[in-house]
Amino acid sequence: MPRLLRRDLPEFDVRTVQEEGWSSLQNGALLRNAEANFQVLVTADKRLQHQQNISSFRIAVVIVSAESTRLIHMRPLVPKIKQAIAEAQPGSVIVVAAG
Repeated sequence: MPRLLRRDLPEFDVRTVQEEGWSSLQNGALLRNAEANFQVLVTADKRLQHQQNISSFRIAVVIVSAESTRLIHMRPLVPKIKQAIAEAQPGSVIVVAAG
């Protein structure tokens, strides 16, 4: 996800994987670390929901499906991203896509 997208989400505490020092973690370890510190993980990794049993984690996952991860392609989805974050429940996956 583009770091600059945080400007469009001022009502949320947004941190990046890089800021947390989690860049080298595989998805399972990433989810375990994230669930200890956050309520929702927002990602563009469409494979995550197929590689991990999200329902076994105490964190919600919002997957953003856009043409690319460039800010120009993500920004139009901000209202849907905000809604998904607000509605997310632990162990759930919400996919946000255009259309």
